[in-house]
Amino acid sequence: MFEWHSWLGLAVALLIALVSALIVAAITKAIVVGATKRREWPRALTVKARHPYRLLLVIISIWVAINVTMPSSDWLDFFNHVFLVLAIADGAWFVGAIVGFALGQAMGRYRTDVPDNRVARRVQTQLAIVRRLAYAVIVIVAVGSILLTFPGVQAVGTSVLASAGLVSIVAGLAAQSTLANVFAGVQLAFSDAIRVDDVVIAEKEWGRIEEITLTYVVVHIWDDRRMVLPSTYFTSTPFENWTRSSSELLGSIEIDLDWRVSPAAMRAELDKILTRTTIWDGRASVLQVTDATGGFVRVRILVTAIDAPTLFDLRCFIREEMVEWLQTQDPAAIPRTRVQMVEAEPRKKVKATEKTSTEQIGLFTGSPEAEERATHMTMSLPTFTADEIAADRDKR
Repeated sequence: MFEWHSWLGLAVALLIALVSALIVAAITKAIVVGATKRREWPRALTVKARHPYRLLLVIISIWVAINVTMPSSDWLDFFNHVFLVLAIADGAWFVGAIVGFALGQAMGRYRTDVPDNRVARRVQTQLAIVRRLAYAVIVIVAVGSILLTFPGVQAVGTSVLASAGLVSIVAGLAAQSTLANVFAGVQLAFSDAIRVDDVVIAEKEWGRIEEITLTYVVVHIWDDRRMVLPSTYFTSTPFENWTRSSSELLGSIEIDLDWRVSPAAMRAELDKILTRTTIWDGRASVLQVTDATGGFVRVRILVTAIDAPTLFDLRCFIREEMVEWLQTQDPAAIPRTRVQMVEAEPRKKVKATEKTSTEQIGLFTGSPEAEERATHMTMSLPTFTADEIAADRDKR
């Protein structure tokens, strides 16, 4: 008769356990896909959770085989502890995969690539934070469960729980900034202050909210840079949210022109320009003269668009079309700098004996004697050649 409590019996039991695990995995997959073959989510669930599920089946099968056919009981406690730890770890992986799949399916119901996506972006943000919180809880529970399987840790746990008050105070002081960011991240997710894909102005930079985590927020800046800010920044620092209630925006184009410009003609041209583009949403278009000082007339154009990138493109388009129209149709409106030339009046001659209030009397100015002294001081000095200087020296 075959002896199962032997090393050969253990090897045969392990082989049977592996085959059984594979058979159970295949049957489970066939049942799930067959029961819901007209839906897409079973296939996605199979892809998401198949690896931890199959590994869990293998761990349990081998564990049972070892307990049934282990020839020596000396190693049985060791193997039981090892497989218990592996089962807890893989079980946490499997539960995390199921939770991630469920939240991913929920997030897929809310698309952000549609015009009116404010509710979808809010739900996406909240579900992303919930998924991270769920993963953190699963990991903490799994690690705690694994540690409690060790007898020494159980004894230490009693003393730790006895001093939990002191430990919590010390941990709270040590991780004050970290905990503040965690609470700020949860607050941002459920207060609806910012959402994923919101357009914000933070640190004087224009960008979109790309990711919201428990401790930081990633802002995708318009030039493809990423700015990482702590979660507390958005709860303690003022910032601009351009898509808080809707993505529609109003923008302005300002042009300094000459006084000869015709606002009525520009207003008519603006209407023609807007009919040639599809990025204007049709809500508002205004042309006004907002200032007329310093030799120029400032014309401001107000237009609207469905979101910030579209508004930027619309402003650039209108500015280019207006510049081309001014150059070709109304060159008199191009700004000019004018300089008026005025002929100076001839200076009135004053007699030498007369003194005006602006004249200054000094050693060389103000009187005939002073002018004569100035003539002696500024007269040219005689020059001598080298031969003349030598002849004069010989004479002496």
